[in-house]
Amino acid sequence: MDISSLMGFDPLLRNLHYILEATDDNTTGNKSNNSGPSRAYVRDARAMAATPADVKECPNSYVFIVDMPGLKSGDIKVQVEHDNVLVISGKRNREEEKEGVKYVRMERRMGKFLKKFALPEDANTDKISAICQDGVLTVTVEKLPPPEPKKPKTIQVQVA
Repeated sequence: MDISSLMGFDPLLRNLHYILEATDDNTTGNKSNNSGPSRAYVRDARAMAATPADVKECPNSYVFIVDMPGLKSGDIKVQVEHDNVLVISGKRNREEEKEGVKYVRMERRMGKFLKKFALPEDANTDKISAICQDGVLTVTVEKLPPPEPKKPKTIQVQVA
């Protein structure tokens, strides 16, 4: 079954399929072809699609949970861009090959990973914590306290 027949009715999935399957014509150095996405865009789209995450909203915070098996804290980078975009990125490197040892099967994903989240307006970007335990990264973004409701202003009506 052709994957394009499965995605024929959903333009978002069709575009995602196009991005992920795009050929890297830009590797030839020919900059006159601007019809397709850039190589960096395709690389980032692949990294984002291959990095699943769960997001929970709690009463006082937002919690982002990403599986990161086998990674050390130095391999993971958590930052905030443009004051409201949470970016989780890093790189999983392949083990150095030992002499006389060869892979029979290699299924674990290696390379860069990336995930971006647009934070809501009530997210406090000054109070973010990240913990990686047992291969699971948990990033907690505290919420700002709700603004105090404005009291109605009473205007005295004068009689003329």
